[in-house]
Amino acid sequence: MVFDVLIVGGSFAGQAAALQLGRARRRVLLVDAGRPRNRFAHASHGFLGQDGQPPSAIIATAAQQLAAYGTVERYEGEAVDAAPVDQGFRVSLTNGREEVAKRLILATGVRDILPALPGLQERWGISVLHCPYCHGYELDQRPLGVLVSGDTALHQAMLVPDWGPTTLFTQGIFVPTPDQQAGLAARGVTIEPTPVAELLGASPALEAVRLADGRTVELCGLFVAPQTVPASDLAERLGCAFKDGPTGPFIAVDGRQQTSVPGAFAAGDAASPMANATLAAAAGVMAAGGAHHSLIHGYEERAQK
Repeated sequence: MVFDVLIVGGSFAGQAAALQLGRARRRVLLVDAGRPRNRFAHASHGFLGQDGQPPSAIIATAAQQLAAYGTVERYEGEAVDAAPVDQGFRVSLTNGREEVAKRLILATGVRDILPALPGLQERWGISVLHCPYCHGYELDQRPLGVLVSGDTALHQAMLVPDWGPTTLFTQGIFVPTPDQQAGLAARGVTIEPTPVAELLGASPALEAVRLADGRTVELCGLFVAPQTVPASDLAERLGCAFKDGPTGPFIAVDGRQQTSVPGAFAAGDAASPMANATLAAAAGVMAAGGAHHSLIHGYEERAQK
């Protein structure tokens, strides 16, 4: 059987796309490896109607609702290869299956590359965080830190004081300019040039950080913007164009979420410089609309700018 659309990725973007296409009574195969980026977080916040719900519960509810649509099938496993064919795309799955679909939606997400600090990995998503909008409110105005690991640290340090008194740990790799120092001071940010050497406390909670000179700084939350890489190489295998984002590359898409490869669409963190549950779900809806529109009207073979 040739599917109308094959979707790779079963988190917020992928299931949002499947829901729209299922409601259009299109034949859909959703391929889900079951490793969403947000699996480390206890709760999702700022997502309208789902505030405070565990991401796994939101995903499970979506899967249950999708099961009501008879034209949507689900495969629990990975897509390991994809290539254009006359009918659309041929996708190879981990069990040796090969499926063909007229259109393809990549909702494959990204993988975080965390700083190599003792005690950081096991706190990721709980007390070591990337987004104050998603997790800052629950930290209850207690002492917070921002760890420099890339170009977005200054932006984070200017935001985070709205959620608690903030220390910027420059890690010896960032020296604020006088203007930047003045801006940070106006926000009440303390600048700490001595590198953080270790995170302290009963994991996954955070009580303090130990600096390289032996001093400790009390913290209940540490914000970091890790570098990101695509969680799947399918877009690269297909020859999709990428753009450089503040934390890493993402798939280039147009206003309908179509990639530079005609008939292939992308949504969610894999195709956005900004990670957010609401934006991922919205992009999934847009990708579904773009794919559905192209099934009806065809598509132009054009390169992304």
